[in-house]
Parts: sequence; structure tokens; C-alpha cells
Amino acid sequence: MTGRPPPGGSSTSRNDLLLDLENDQPVYNGGQRSTLNDDDLLDAYDQDASRPRPSVSYDDFIGSGQTTHPSAKPPPAATSSSTLRPQGPYVAGTDRQFSQTSDLGNYQRYADDFDDYPDDGGSYYQRGGALPGGDAAAAARGNTRNRNSVLSLGGGLLGRAKNMLGMGQGYSEMDLPLTEARTATSARKDTGMSDTPPPKPAKKFDMENFKFGFGKGKPDPSTLGPRIIHLNNPPANSINKYVDNHVSTAKYNVATFLPKFLFEQFSKFANIFFLFTAGLQQIPGLSPTNRYTTIGPLIVVLLVSAGKELVEDYRRKQADKALNMSKARILRGSQFEETKWIHVAVGDIVRVESEEPFPADLVLLASSEPEGLCYIETANLDGETNLKIKQGLPETATMVSSSEVSRLGGRIRSEQPNSSLYTYEATLTMQAGGGEKELSLNPEQLLLRGATLRNTPWIHGVVVFTGHETKLMRNATATPIKRTKVEKQLNMLVLFLVGILLALSVISTVGDLIYRKVEGDSLSYLFLDPMNSAGATARIFLKDMVTYWVLFSALVPISLFVTLELVKYWHGILINDDLDIYYDVTDTPANCRTSSLVEELGMVEYVFSDKTGTLTCNMMEFKQCSIAGIMYAEKVPEDRVASIEDGLEVGIHDFKQLQENLKNHSSAEAIDQFLTLLATCHTVIPDQDADGNIKFQAASPDEGALVEGALQMGYRFVARKPRSVLIETGGKQFEYELLAVCEFNSTRKRMSTIFRCPDGKVRCYCKGADTVILERLNENNPHVDITLRHLEEYASEGLRTLCLAMREIPEHEYQEWFKVYEKALTTVSGNRADELDKAAELIEHDFYLLGATAIEDRLQDGVPETIHTLQEAGIKVWVLTGDRQETAINIGMSCKLLSEDMMLLIVNEESASATRDNIQKKLDAIRTQGDGTIEMETLALVIDGKSLTFALEKDLEKLFLDLAIMCKAVICCRVSPLQKALVVKLVKKYQKESILLAIGDGANDVSMIQAAHIGVGISGMEGLQAARSADVSIAQFRFLRKLLLVHGAWSYHRVSKAILFSFYKNITLYLTQFWYVFQNVYSGEVIYESWTLSFYNVFYTVLPPLALGILDQFVSARLLDRYPQLYSLGQKNTFFKLKVFASWILTAAYHSIILYIGGSLFWIYDGVQGDSLVAGKWVWGTAMYGAVLLTVLGKAALVTNNWTKYHVIAIPGSMAIWLVFLAVYGTVAPKLGFSTEYFGVVPRLFTSPMFWIEMPTLAILCLARDFAWKFSKRLWRPEAYHHVQEIQKYNIQDYRPRMEQFQKAIRKVRQVQRMRKQRGYAFSQADESQTRVLQAYDTTQHRGRYGEMASSRPNQPAGAGSR
Repeated sequence: MTGRPPPGGSSTSRNDLLLDLENDQPVYNGGQRSTLNDDDLLDAYDQDASRPRPSVSYDDFIGSGQTTHPSAKPPPAATSSSTLRPQGPYVAGTDRQFSQTSDLGNYQRYADDFDDYPDDGGSYYQRGGALPGGDAAAAARGNTRNRNSVLSLGGGLLGRAKNMLGMGQGYSEMDLPLTEARTATSARKDTGMSDTPPPKPAKKFDMENFKFGFGKGKPDPSTLGPRIIHLNNPPANSINKYVDNHVSTAKYNVATFLPKFLFEQFSKFANIFFLFTAGLQQIPGLSPTNRYTTIGPLIVVLLVSAGKELVEDYRRKQADKALNMSKARILRGSQFEETKWIHVAVGDIVRVESEEPFPADLVLLASSEPEGLCYIETANLDGETNLKIKQGLPETATMVSSSEVSRLGGRIRSEQPNSSLYTYEATLTMQAGGGEKELSLNPEQLLLRGATLRNTPWIHGVVVFTGHETKLMRNATATPIKRTKVEKQLNMLVLFLVGILLALSVISTVGDLIYRKVEGDSLSYLFLDPMNSAGATARIFLKDMVTYWVLFSALVPISLFVTLELVKYWHGILINDDLDIYYDVTDTPANCRTSSLVEELGMVEYVFSDKTGTLTCNMMEFKQCSIAGIMYAEKVPEDRVASIEDGLEVGIHDFKQLQENLKNHSSAEAIDQFLTLLATCHTVIPDQDADGNIKFQAASPDEGALVEGALQMGYRFVARKPRSVLIETGGKQFEYELLAVCEFNSTRKRMSTIFRCPDGKVRCYCKGADTVILERLNENNPHVDITLRHLEEYASEGLRTLCLAMREIPEHEYQEWFKVYEKALTTVSGNRADELDKAAELIEHDFYLLGATAIEDRLQDGVPETIHTLQEAGIKVWVLTGDRQETAINIGMSCKLLSEDMMLLIVNEESASATRDNIQKKLDAIRTQGDGTIEMETLALVIDGKSLTFALEKDLEKLFLDLAIMCKAVICCRVSPLQKALVVKLVKKYQKESILLAIGDGANDVSMIQAAHIGVGISGMEGLQAARSADVSIAQFRFLRKLLLVHGAWSYHRVSKAILFSFYKNITLYLTQFWYVFQNVYSGEVIYESWTLSFYNVFYTVLPPLALGILDQFVSARLLDRYPQLYSLGQKNTFFKLKVFASWILTAAYHSIILYIGGSLFWIYDGVQGDSLVAGKWVWGTAMYGAVLLTVLGKAALVTNNWTKYHVIAIPGSMAIWLVFLAVYGTVAPKLGFSTEYFGVVPRLFTSPMFWIEMPTLAILCLARDFAWKFSKRLWRPEAYHHVQEIQKYNIQDYRPRMEQFQKAIRKVRQVQRMRKQRGYAFSQADESQTRVLQAYDTTQHRGRYGEMASSRPNQPAGAGSR
């Protein structure tokens, strides 16, 4: 069963090559997090070759259990990470890890703050706002603060200027990569570490940290001394010039825009090529074309790109501004004043009220709850929806009024800013009895920016870190520069075209040299340079190469890049404006923040998704229950209404019937005990307002839902005292005396409370996983089998289940047991938890099964359908979550990530060797049984955070990935945010051709989002941190379906077609120029007028690629969604393969030959006119230009899939534009002194019938082959999308829905069969001391004047608590 340990002890003894469905159940070890943290594993392995940062699992990330402080020494290089044993931050002994605030002097002092303020105990406000010591003393103090001076951390005008130029203090997280390594390698006097510095790693150029020549290396804050923060003394804190609370996620600022933008633009080979060509054009006498025909368009291209970047960055700045301008309350004098977040400074005392996020990192001073307790939700940080409990120091917890807080004087010696989210060391020095008292601060008092205050009316806290120094922002990374697969391929194609250009130039140059050598005497009238020496020949060769390079340079279309920028930008607008992915409930449209990545939305092979808030809504609802074998539900389906069959009651009753049964049914006693258990056995705190309404404060959302469910059924939880619970039912109030609590933890998987009930009897109420409850039942339990069937049904629907049981305990048994329990409670040998668990085992037996509950962790709308459709499209979905293994599997089932016919491969080990063996055995089993008995489509991998830590090591990562990519679905549970990013990077490292998309909604998903090729943020309930860091943000997970299958597929197809057509049109035109070289005896003469050549890309052919790139739909949105298999076209890069590119190039060459030969024949002998004059080169050259243009536009019409008015304007319209423009420009320009080649051309050309016959004739000759190829391809070798186009064109009916309904029914049957063998449970209670909280509250007392609640502990002042 699930809750039992594996036979033989260690899980490594199992010989489960794959999940054996014939056995009872797979063994769950609870889904563990690793005991190692980032710093322990830092030097053991890395994911990135350049900047290592290892994996830790979820437990270390959130600080449960012992964790090593960031200042701890690293392990020896030879030590395997799997054998490391972390030390706690406060462990004494020879291997003690000293903090920054210790007295060992292991830091460089940066300010003489120890003696600056001898009367720190007093408040600045209590002194009337005056600083002691006068101006001279203040000046002297200012001289000591070198590190935080106005010249370094950004204070004042000069500091801001230096920050802009990249010269400011350099530990803002925006400049820290995800894989930043710790550099604290200097020896400490207490550790005996060697002074020998480690060898410096080879430096790798990092665009994100490139300062363009400004500034020096950045100091690691952990090597600096403690931060001294003065309480209620703003002038003293302002001298230190700490960074302000401004936060920016923008890509550029005024100083870095130009260098960063130019670096990004000139990383494209094409732009370097155009710049080089523009330089060559400036050489007098060598360029056959006008000197501005390349540099002009290049500047236009760069300006358009710059405009697009500025607009997108402006949007980021606006989002930042909205956050920075949020409201905050800061203590000024003896009152809290409302101000903006941006004005919050280090040392300020702020007031935060319920449901508000914290504006900065705070140290908790006091709260409205007893003993300084408060509840915070960190879902935006770590994805956990469970509320965390924080507690202020007893010495400050009484400061509930603004006047009391304003009298607080002293200072905090805090650690420097760092990225360790759940460790914190500091001391608070305050006045006590005429002297000073130094108090220790730890993570229990730290409230992080990004977290939200819940179920607590208000708190007071002092700001310790602001802005980019907050732990949240230190964990963020700078917005990375991402380049798409198509873009990288395009770079290579440009190089290929440059190679063709060189070949053409060499052919033409060599031809010129040979012709001069052979026919040199006959060309004396041209006064050519003589070739009488090797040097002269080399000079001629170079001159000819430059001439031909410039002449053929337009083979690489300069308009392509500005066209692509416009196309992609417009795709972004189409995504933003799509009403199908607009969420009207919160008025949230989609937002494409980085439009340059749109085509990759159509090429995704892997989706990495967070669970909480992305797949689920973070809302628990009490849906159904089973009591004494009878099912009850909130809403009963029509086909399941209760009825009597063969004398047995079958079906489901509604909750109204439950209340009726409570009165006179045979199960009334069981119902009463069931509902009493729900209302009493929990850690929920009731908060009653003035109107008598009760709001439940639940650390676990599941528990909140159960108490709400009891309330719905008439059992109202009214109040909690330290030793009793009050509930109200039937208009009467009952008090249950709380005798003992056997707390929930992930090993026990249950929680028990022992009450003395109003009838005087002692009862033990227990709730937990079915597996642990069922094995503790007595023999007299008639409803076990039917309850199990109900549990299977609940589990098949993806509901979270718990079993409820009770027993009456004889008084003498209770008294004997309580002695054992008390002894366990007072154990001090370090194994108190184990002793308490053993004591609980003695009383938790012989239970009577009351029934089971089913809670819905409500999925977002459309999640199952979306995941199923994505899988049909060939996209592998991986879920990376901080939740427990059973919960993750449950959600996987309900959202169709896991299906009933899948085989689960569970990796849940304690060591690296066991993990290796497990993975290797599973791989061997799959490979040896690959004869058809195992289908890859039926495999799903589930791995926990601890095993993942080992699996991500260098020697194991490839093995793990080999197993993972064989599976249709992967679930990584109990993972930390860093592990999420490392998993993405691992797949990226080895699956180089695959496009990865990460989607999440919390700050804990940012590193994963930025590590993937495309990051999608959910702008949902958990804040906007992920949405602001993502490339695209949407409001609901279900919108990912249309974003990928429709917009992604369209964007990929459109961008591919726009690129290929752009290359085709340029090569077609410029190869005719190459063929002319053989006719003009390699003289470098041009066949077309220079500005007409330039206008080709700027005016005459700019619209067709835009129309194709923005509006073309190869299949409609409805059918792309209906046939998700079409998505594989993008995954396989079908439309932009090298083979496809080569076919377009060959087509262009073929067309250019026909056009040149045909054009020459139409105007043979220079085109003798009716008046006996020859037309001349410029007439037949312009006529050929018209034929080329008509052919190119005809090709655009041939590849267009759907016609709109814009296509008509773009394709036939472009031809009309050329004819009109030629008539006007060819007449006016020569009279104005430029483009004199057109003098007299227009009248001869437009009056010649040859011109009007030539254009359509040559175009038809060229395109006849293309039309024949397209016809034969569709007739005899059609692609899948050709069939769908036929369905769309003729509106052919699809009869698949009937078959799908039949398959759905079969799946339902299989699912129930599977659930009998594979069933988890869900119980989200936090693994922390619940007794501490329960004993602190007495909700029967009224709140005080300031909304505070007094402590219920005897002999303690309000707010004071045992430490």
C-alpha cells in the first residue's frame, strides 16, 4: 500500500524495472526534497560550462531542515555531491560556519558604524529630528562610508550617471546570471582554509554583463561587512546611500541602448555584410552603382528595428512603473503616511495590511495576531499555496500602535544582500533596562518582497533590503537576448549567399582578366590599365572584385530584415488583439512582449509547466463525501441520482439529504461524528468581525475547504482557545476540550486530535491518507469496501481524497498514554519528533471508519483538453512543481497529463547510486522489452526533488534525460525554482534541435521561463512577476492551445514564406545582371538604372512579402485546432529546410535564365524601332525589369493560400505602382539632373507593343513549370495539410465526434480499473509545529484598540511568546 515502507527496508531493494500493474501499489516515499543546498553542491557539478550553479531540491530552497549559510566553505573538489552533509547555520564546533555578523573580522570593514551613534537607543523622532554631534561630526562620519558613498551605490546625480554607464555598484541581480557562482574563496581564520586562490576559469564573453569599457569588476556582497540599519533614524540611513526601492525589468536604459542594440543588430551576418558593402560603395570609381543605395536602406532597417525595440522596452518600463507606484504606508513621526513603493527606504518602518504584498524585504516587528504571529503566502516566490507562519521577537511584538513603534530606537546589524531566499542572519540592538540588549534575528522574522500578507489584519516591519537588493530581485536575471532557430538558420543562409556572391564575383573577374589577356589589343580604345606585371594584374583583380561585389550585393535582400521585423511585430499585435485569448473575467488580453520569437511558437516540442496557479486555480472546494457507505455531493449528475435497486441504495445524494439523514437515519451517529471531526480536527483559526461573520485563517487550503464544508452542513467552527475548540450546531454551542495533538507530517500522512467531548467521553479523531487509515481500522468496519469504491471514483475524477476515522478511548488507556506522550513532548535529545511519532502510534489504532472527503483542487478551465490536444500535436508536456508526489500524480491524472493506460516510472531514491541503479534498470527494461510489449506513448516518469538533485549531476544527467525523453509525460515534484531552470537547460543542452517553452505564473518560475527558448507567463492570481519576465503573457493556461497551434503555426509558416520569397525575388532579378556580364564582356556594366534597382526592394516588391507574412493562412484557425497533428510541420521545420531553400534558389536561377534570354530575344539587335532607331540598352533593360517584376509577383500569387483585399493591393497593386512610378519618375527625374539614363526612355517604352507582349509572355513561360509542379504535387504526392486544405475548401464534414465519445467511455472504464491499483492522497498541511499556533490563540477574546489580539498563554504579556 502507499503508506507502507517497501519490503526489506530501503527502496533500492525493489526490483521494479517498471511499474508492475499486477502488484498492489507502487511505493511512495513521500516525494522528498534533497537535503543539499546550492552552496554545498556548487563545485560538485554544473549545468552551464561557464558559470556553474548546482541544483537543490525544494526543501533546501524553502529552508525546511538544516541549510548551509551562503558564507559556508565549499566542499573539497574531489568530494562527490551525493556524499555531502550540510551543516546548519548555527552549528558550533570546529566546523562552525560563521556569519557575517560574527566578531571574527572575516569581512572588510566598510564604515565605522559601530561608534557613530552612541545614543542609537533613542529614536530620531523622539529627539525632534536632530542629529547628535553637529556638522563636523556628521562630516567625519560621512568620510568613513566609502562603499556606500554617493559615488558608488547610485545616490545623487553622479551616482545615477555612473549607474547608467555601468559603473555603479555591481551586485544588482539584474547583472547576475542564473548560474552565478559563489566567489568567497578567501581564507577565514576560523576554518583553516587555504589561502591559495583557485585557478581562474576561462572568461567567456557575456553580453548581459558587458559594460562597453566602463566600470570595474563587481564586489561580491557576501565578502563585505554587515549592513548597519538605524531604526527610526532616516538621516543616519540616508548617509549610507542604499539603493532605492525602484525596480526595473527593462532591457535598455539611455546609456546602454545604443551599444547593446548595435551589438545585437550586428550579430546578424547580413547587417555586417551590408555595412561592408556600403563602405566599398564609398570608394570613387569602383562602384557601378550610386554610393548611397546600400547605406540608406541599411539606416532605414536599423531605425525600424530600433523603433520596435524601443516600443517593446517602453511597455516593460510602463509595467515597472505601475509596480513602483503602488501604495505603501511609512512611519513619519508618530503616524503612518501613505506614499509610493519607490519611496520606501532601508530603515523605514512600514505598515502592511491584509491581502497586500510586501513592498521590500522586511524584518517583522509586531502584528495584529498574538505573540507577533502572521500568515504569509509565498506562492509568488516558491509556488506553495500553504500559508507560512512568521513570528516577531517577543521584545517587539507588543509595539502595536504607531506611537509605540515611533519610540523604538536601536540598530540592526544585517547580512548583506544575497540570493538565498530562505536564510537570514542579523541582530537587533535595542534599549533594555537602561542598557542595550542584542537580539538574534533569523528567517522566522523575515518577510520577503513578492510574498503577500494573508489572514492577518496588519503587521509592522522594518525595511532591510530594497529594490534590486531584495532577495526576490537578486534571484531574477537580466532579460536575456534570445535568437530564434529560424534566425540562426537565416544567418547561415546569408553566409551561403555571400559565398555565391563571391563565386559570381570571382567568375566575372576571372572572365575579365582572360578577356583582357586574349583580346587586349582590340580594346586599346578603352584605355584600360595595362596587365604588364603581377602587381598590375592583382590591382585589376581587386578592383574588379570590388565592382562585382557591389554589383551583386543585393543578392542578400536588405529589405528582408526590416520586412521580418514588421511581420513579427504585426504577429504580436494579432496575438494581443485576439479575443479568443482574452480573459474577460479579469479584463486581461494576451501580451506579446517579445515579438521577435513568434515563429518559434509554431515549432515547440517540449512544454515545461508549473502546476500551482498555472494548471490549477489555487482554490480548494469541498465537493463530495462518503459517510457510512453513502455518497453525498454538492451537485448530483442526472444519471447518478440516488435510487433503490435490488433493495440497495445506489447513486449520490445531495447535501440537503445529508442534513435530513442527520435527524433520523441509521447513519445519523456516523454523520454527526464525521462533521464534528471536520469542524474540530484541524489547525484553522477563526477570525470573527464586528458583524459576527467568521473568516477562517487556514495555513492549508485543504483544511480551510474542509472546515467550510462542515459549515455548509451546519457544523460551525466558532472559536479556538489554547485548550479547547467551540463549535455550533443546531443553534447550540459545544466546547471540545483539546487534550493532545498528534501532528501531521509527510511520514505519518495523518493528523490526530484527542478531545474530551461534551458528553465526557475521550475520543481520538484522525484524518489522513486512505492507506494509513485503512491499516489502522478495527475488525468492526462494515463500510470499508464501499468506501474504497467511492475513493476510486473520486480519484478517477482527480479529486483530492482523505479518510476520516475515530475511536472512543477508555479513560485509563488515555491516562497511561498521556504519560508516554508527555515524556516524548519533553524529550531534549534531538529526536523529539520520532518519539512523538512513536507515542502517536500507540493510540492510533482500532479506528472506526467514518467515511471519506473529496476536495477539488480546481483546475483552470480547459486545462485537460489543452494538455490532451498539445500531446496530440506531438508536444511533450513536463510538469515541474513544488507539490508532493501524490498530489502531483493526482493533478496529472485529472488534467489528462497522465492517462489510465500509462505506465508510471517512479524515481524516488535516497542516494546517487540508488538513483543511478533505478534509472539504469528502467532504461534497460524499456530497451530489452522494446519488441512491442512497451509502447513509448504509454510511459510517464515521476521523479522527486531529491532524486532529481542526483539525476542532474554530470555523470548521471544524460542517463536521466535518455529516460525522460522516452516518456510521453514527465512530472518533477518537490523541485526548487533553480531545479526547474536546470531541467530546462539540460534538455536544451542535449536536444539542440528542439524548441522549449516554459510556462508559469510565479516569481519561482522566472528562471525557468528565461532559460527556455520561449517563456510564457500567466498573468493570474499570483502576481505579475512571471508575466513581466516572459516573452508572451496570457491569462489562462488553456489559451496556450490557440497560441501554439494557431498563432504559432501561422507565424512559422508566414515567416518562412516571407524569408524564402524575399530571397527568391532578389536572386531572380540580380542573376539577370550576372548573365548580362557575359554579354558586356565583363565590363561591370549595369543593365538597370541604379535607383530603380534600390527601389525594387523599397517600393515595388515590399508589399507582397508583407502580405504573405502577415495575412497568409495555409489552414484556417478552426482546422488547425481540429487537427493538432498539423503542428508537426513546424516541429520538423518542414517549410524552412535547406532542401526547401535550395529549391527556391534553383527556381530563381531558372526564372532568371528564361527572363534574360527571353528579354534579349524580344529586343534582339538592341530593339530596332519603327523609326529605324534602336531602342538601346536602357529601354530593353527596363522592359526586362518589368518582366522580372511581373514574374516575381506572379510567383507571390501562386504561393498565396487565401486572398484578401490586402493581397490584391500588394500583388497586382505593386505592378500598377511600378508602371505609374516609372512613367512619372522616368519623365521628371532626368529633367532634374539625376537618373539621366531614363532620358527619352518612357515614350519609346510605353508606345512599344513589344514591351506589353514581353511581360506576360515571359512571366507565363517562367511560372508554367511552377504551376505544373504544384498541380502534380497535390495530385500524386500530397502532404497532410493539402488534405486539410481540401476539407476547408469544400467544407467536408468530420464524423469523428461519435468515435471520440466511444473512446472516452472506454477510457473511463480503464481509469477506474487503474485507480484500484494506483491511488494517492492529498493533504497540504504544512510540515511545521501546529501546536505552537493552536496554543497562542484565544479567539473568544476581543481585539484591542489597534486591532491586536492578546496572547492566550498564561503569565505572558500580549505579543510575547516562548522562543
